[in-house]
Amino acid sequence: MTTVAPGGRDGTDRPGVRQAERADLLEIHRIEQASFPQPWPFSALESYLGEEGFLVAEAGTEDGVPTVAGYVIADTVPNHGTPLGHVKDLAVREEYRREGVATALLESALEAVIATGAGSVKLEVRADNDGARRLYRQFGFQHRKTIPNYYSNGEDAQVMVRLL
Repeated sequence: MTTVAPGGRDGTDRPGVRQAERADLLEIHRIEQASFPQPWPFSALESYLGEEGFLVAEAGTEDGVPTVAGYVIADTVPNHGTPLGHVKDLAVREEYRREGVATALLESALEAVIATGAGSVKLEVRADNDGARRLYRQFGFQHRKTIPNYYSNGEDAQVMVRLL
């Protein structure tokens, strides 16, 4: 289990990060629906349960129970003998944005991918999502190509890659 406790490596307060559990799925699905114009269906999220790279960040509490502030789904696929990491989905509940939640999630997801022996990791991001692209660049991701009309509403995606 991957965990980032408050008071992260860089000395900032970061939310706790842990592996997603079945009990988290409804909140994850709500965050997904609120974050994306074409959200993943519940069944797609459910299919990643048990994967090392399916992580949630907890922040604050409601009646003593931590709130799911965001989640990430990352995995690896075979790639000519060296696994290729893929950050498939990352979203943060609106009231927790710009508080280090996405940073903690991405850092933990990259640790999970690195542990598999992956040589690089890729992701797709909406070309107009400046905040997300800025975050990914801070983690060493570089724009490799643009895929026109990648999203069902016709938006382009940028493919970003980081060598590990």
